[in-house]
Amino acid sequence: MPTRSGSFHLFRFAGIDLFLHWSWFVVALFEINGRNRTYSSLTWNIIEYLTLFVIVMLHEFGHALACRQVGGNANRIVLWPLGGVAYVDPPPRPGATLWSIAAGPLVNVVLVVLSSVIGKLGRNAGIWATMPDAHTWLRTVFFINLGLLMFNLLPIYPLDGGQILRSLLWFILGRARSLMVATVVGFIGIAGLIGLALYLRSPWFGVMSFFLLMNCWGGLQHARALSKIAQIPRRDGYVCPTCNTAPPIGNYWKCSQCQQPFDTFQTQGACPSCGRQFPVTACLDCHRAHPMNEWVPQVR
Repeated sequence: MPTRSGSFHLFRFAGIDLFLHWSWFVVALFEINGRNRTYSSLTWNIIEYLTLFVIVMLHEFGHALACRQVGGNANRIVLWPLGGVAYVDPPPRPGATLWSIAAGPLVNVVLVVLSSVIGKLGRNAGIWATMPDAHTWLRTVFFINLGLLMFNLLPIYPLDGGQILRSLLWFILGRARSLMVATVVGFIGIAGLIGLALYLRSPWFGVMSFFLLMNCWGGLQHARALSKIAQIPRRDGYVCPTCNTAPPIGNYWKCSQCQQPFDTFQTQGACPSCGRQFPVTACLDCHRAHPMNEWVPQVR
């Protein structure tokens, strides 16, 4: 996954920082020069590639803003040649996760409809005959949005389609098993993409397949970890204020001073080895931190 390392900070909007990876410029150079016969001027090639940048950016902002809308954390987006990554952390609820993921493709749906309407108006007005480059650009924008939408909705984890499938299964199977099923379906889809890459002899599909394979494998490992966590006995009388999950029983918290593991709910936030007090406790399921008194459900 792309990180801030090697990325340029472009701007900050609604508390979300946008970064652009340096490799984007390298690929942009090849892509712009490789389409020199599509338009009458190289300027339109540049406009087309910048439009692709805007489309991907809006898609990722759709994810990030939707995540923040449901109370999640989302403060960073990194764009790179394979698309973009919005670092979203929605509350561990299927509905919140579903909306955070589905908002990205919905942006492309809006852009597909918008470019289609503009194209139809242009044809009816007869202006495309005098502006062939603009007509080609708008048609390309339409197919770019449509292509990104269709590709992202493939049920291959971690594509949006794979994560939407996982979120829907979450309602029925639970958090761990839904992710397990989504990654298994993802491996099948990735095998198909690898076969397509070999058939087309496309290095681009090959790189994309490898990227998806690594992330799908990571999702499988995460599902296994979630399954183990789900089997741990839970402590009565305490509930995370964010995800409404009871904390596990055991020494799963580590003292930042003496590095000794301990059960913070058994000791009321005090390290039994060095005596350091921890007034705030992090949830092992959603990773949100809250004061100890907020973990006790209020009796109404």
